[in-house]
Amino acid sequence: MYRRAQIALVANAVLIGVAAIVVSMVADKPLIDPDGSFLGPTWMRLPLLLMAALAFDLVPRTLWDSRFKPTLWRSIALRRLRTHWNQERLMLVALGVIGFYIVYVSYRNLKSALPALTDAQFDHELHLIDKALFFGHEPGVVLQAAIGTHVAAWFLSYVYLWFLPLVPIAVTCWLVWSRNLSFGYWFVCAQAIAWTLGTVSYYALPTVGPGIQYPHVYQPLTHTPTSDLMNALVNARYNALWDTQARAAQTVAGFASLHVAITLLTALMVQYTVGIKWLRILFWVNFCCTAVATLYFGWHYVSDDVAGVMIALTAFYLGGVASKQQFRRRGFARREALEAEPSARITAV
Repeated sequence: MYRRAQIALVANAVLIGVAAIVVSMVADKPLIDPDGSFLGPTWMRLPLLLMAALAFDLVPRTLWDSRFKPTLWRSIALRRLRTHWNQERLMLVALGVIGFYIVYVSYRNLKSALPALTDAQFDHELHLIDKALFFGHEPGVVLQAAIGTHVAAWFLSYVYLWFLPLVPIAVTCWLVWSRNLSFGYWFVCAQAIAWTLGTVSYYALPTVGPGIQYPHVYQPLTHTPTSDLMNALVNARYNALWDTQARAAQTVAGFASLHVAITLLTALMVQYTVGIKWLRILFWVNFCCTAVATLYFGWHYVSDDVAGVMIALTAFYLGGVASKQQFRRRGFARREALEAEPSARITAV
């Protein structure tokens, strides 16, 4: 039933994994686990996160259904394992975790190796486009004048940094708790495609971003955790470029904004697979604020954000095709879903 999505996920992981190995050999840089020094290796973090999700799924449900009677805990937990954690769910979780792990680590390695393969940069050209779109003004300066440089900076900083835990949390939620398993495959396939297309964009049109290329534009901003993040990334970049023995990852690269791509993709998935209205609104607000933050702090150019939107839409559609979603008018599809499962809190696509 899910064979096409499984093949797509495996093929995507193999493709970008092989690309990472080849680039590593050409650039003479060893493959690294880019986040290994933070909260442990990626291969350890993802299974731990899924184990935590399993516990979060089982423990509260078991306690509530048993009315806190210890004699009922075992039978209720076993029933949940039997009805929810079946073979198809376990296959989805295993393929999803392994596939996403390979894609993400390959993405980070390909991103890190980019400066060793080319010194081309298109910051000047994209900067000219930005100024043309804003009638000769800097987008960052316009946003600073419109929303200020203090309170807005702190708010947008935390919105921007929320992206870091959002990715593993979202992947876990769709793999573990999606009632419709095809939605889990849809989400993880779309995620893999988005990260892969983002990597391709880095090699097609490499940039470092306006915040690094034109730092004077963003000096009026108050110091926030996002400022610390940018400084840390710049220092890591110089360390990786000049210290050939260092195993640190170089994490500065553009063209497309994957912050925009992934937050839009997540908002689309919430819109079309979750029936909770306030949650839909929350993720759309998160996407809009993230897009503003990329320009406000100088992480990306306007063209980068547009490319991120295109990547999200492409990944959303291709992931849907791989998982056999029916792209029809939402109202008709929703009526069909409700007739099939009246109590479902999901929206058909």
